[in-house]
Amino acid sequence: MSSAASNSNEPVIRCDSVYKVFGDNAKRMMQESNGVVDAARFQEAGCIVGVNNASFEVHQGELLIIMGLSGSGKSTLLRCISRLTRATAGKVFIEGEDIMAMNNKQLIQLRRSKMGMVFQSFALLPHKTVLENIAFPLQVKGVSTKESIQRASEMIDLVSLSGRENYFPRQLSGGQQQRVGIARSLAIEPDIWFLDEPFSALDPLIRKEMQDEFLRLQGVLSKTILFVTHDFDEALRLADRIAIMKDGIIEQLDTPANIVLNPATEYVRKFTEEVPREKVLKIESVMDDYNPEGAVSDLRVSKDAIIETVAEVVLNADKPVPVIDENGQIVGAVHASRVVKVLFGGRSQQSAGLPAELSSGAGS
Repeated sequence: MSSAASNSNEPVIRCDSVYKVFGDNAKRMMQESNGVVDAARFQEAGCIVGVNNASFEVHQGELLIIMGLSGSGKSTLLRCISRLTRATAGKVFIEGEDIMAMNNKQLIQLRRSKMGMVFQSFALLPHKTVLENIAFPLQVKGVSTKESIQRASEMIDLVSLSGRENYFPRQLSGGQQQRVGIARSLAIEPDIWFLDEPFSALDPLIRKEMQDEFLRLQGVLSKTILFVTHDFDEALRLADRIAIMKDGIIEQLDTPANIVLNPATEYVRKFTEEVPREKVLKIESVMDDYNPEGAVSDLRVSKDAIIETVAEVVLNADKPVPVIDENGQIVGAVHASRVVKVLFGGRSQQSAGLPAELSSGAGS
């Protein structure tokens, strides 16, 4: 998690037992349920449970990714938090304010001043050009035409749409339209970003570039981001924490490392079993405490290094390798045995073709 997220005690977003049930009998069924929602019983009564008892907090500067398969409730939860959809029960607080109690005028003001949104539907204004679409929310906020056009031009360069400033949405591909939506959201530099599959229509190269840009912006601006995706690789790359949903229930909400290393349910385990751990886990997640009295290697590795990039160094070292933070301070040590465990999991030494000494030692 980013430092800003851990330094703030007051959450930017807080959900208390949020439910969203669709159907004519939703409120009556909720009143009769006493807070225990059985999705199958609700379905028999003609209701669909979109979100089932979601409670969590998101702190300043945190990037929380909500993920799950189609129909898991991830987009519905996002819409409840932004109150584009009204929750059936529970409370949602934005910076301590109960948005369930807000009137339409207060909601509009909250969205204009604090929220940026990119949803699966691009919602571009068909009669406005790319430049005008991106500048529009700035002008609504009262930014001058000159300043809003300048900012929009910067965003056009950012999302690689230079030369298409004067195109209309109908002249763009789906991926290009989505990039306009992303640029429009970035332009207003909101405190909170709600992003629902923002990169889903982009080709892999542009998708990675936009992920890189989000990580860069997050490092500089430390915004609070709720990001919905079904792409687990994307989630692992971007998230401070990940919430995995199934049938409206949050199965596990944890750091990417803990999701991969310690799945809380069988469903989460299946989600993570095909993940190449060495490509997503950082050294920090497998390091042990540093013992200044013990023998260590002269080499150093960063706590933020992806395991795959330093595995050869650690495996070839004859002693534990000290792990350093961004200031060069030693914060732990990594043992070859820990890296072997990540690389080969439960496979035996024989099948992995490894010498016995690599699977022994401290930290295994």
